[in-house]
Amino acid sequence: MAASKLRIGVLGAGRWANMAHIPGWKRDPRVEVVALCDVEKALAQEMAQRFGIPEHTDDWQGLIARPDIDVIDIVTPSNTHQELAAAAVEAGKHVLSEKPVAHDFRETLRLDAEAKRKGLKTKLGFTFRHTPGVRYAKSLIDQGFVGRPFIFNGYEQNSQWLDPQTPLRRSQMREDQSMVQVVSLEGYGAPIIDIGRWWVGAGYSSVVGTMRNFIPERRVWGSDRLTPMNIDDGDVFVAEFGNGVIGSIQTSFVTIGNFPGVEARIFGDKGAIICRMVEEFGIAETIKLATPDSVEFKEVEIPRKFYPREGNPKESWRSLFYANLIEDFIDDILDGGDRNQGNFADGAAVQEVINAVELSIRQRRWVDLPLAGGA
Repeated sequence: MAASKLRIGVLGAGRWANMAHIPGWKRDPRVEVVALCDVEKALAQEMAQRFGIPEHTDDWQGLIARPDIDVIDIVTPSNTHQELAAAAVEAGKHVLSEKPVAHDFRETLRLDAEAKRKGLKTKLGFTFRHTPGVRYAKSLIDQGFVGRPFIFNGYEQNSQWLDPQTPLRRSQMREDQSMVQVVSLEGYGAPIIDIGRWWVGAGYSSVVGTMRNFIPERRVWGSDRLTPMNIDDGDVFVAEFGNGVIGSIQTSFVTIGNFPGVEARIFGDKGAIICRMVEEFGIAETIKLATPDSVEFKEVEIPRKFYPREGNPKESWRSLFYANLIEDFIDDILDGGDRNQGNFADGAAVQEVINAVELSIRQRRWVDLPLAGGA
């Protein structure tokens, strides 16, 4: 390593960097955030001062090229992720990137292979894989609490864009508006798709879905007018997994509920788990368990060991969940072995499901995985 601590360079000084990424890095004594970059240099300067980051810049190429930086953290608009991640891997940096790395899963697989060839660790911003409740649930599943899994249900439903006056970023729109474009499925379905394959212990083998554009006109940032926007703001798909489990995924950002609105359910022959990753009544998340002998779902306490340093159930879900993700990635890098969960390969697997569901919707049929060019 370049120094006794891992040295971090952050690309992007927006809302999510402020609320989750940088607080996560600053929370861990094993790292140092040494530089922050944003195309709006004044924004980078303001956030650097707020968090005590020694350097700021608007030159992302220069930051990535620095030999004294070990990790590049990409918290920029989604249409920039692929270019930045490719440059960081080429420069020999470990990479944390917000999702998706690329809209085509094959491009993410290519970057994953290149990173592994260079001995680099990668991480996707699958925030909800790292919640204390999801981690606790996974440990229960691994211990046999669920037994043989039968069904997985996943939801990401919230009403943050129910009001068409709430603006979306232009980067969330695709140029071709002749048919409904994937937005909710990709931006909001990805975390729960990831949890599904992780909990079930197998990949998705076949999918069929549908999606709708419920609110056809919206504001975009920088405009006061409503703009026609043919995007999916609600979708549902049914899935079969490689081990025989069946499931469903439902996502929307116009359904009533608090943000982020993520919930995962798994049902087996010995037990069932419901984990609700929604900040409600001052609590970041809740988990409930049931068994054949006690079929009423009972809320249980999440053991302390699944929380990050100084974390607690009343902390904001944004900093709480992301602190676990950051800590896990640091463990991956410092371990030096093969340990690297939630990496670009996992991201490619999730994106492949999204690509398959989109194909299913376009062609109105079941689509089998893997897709051509997949693993």
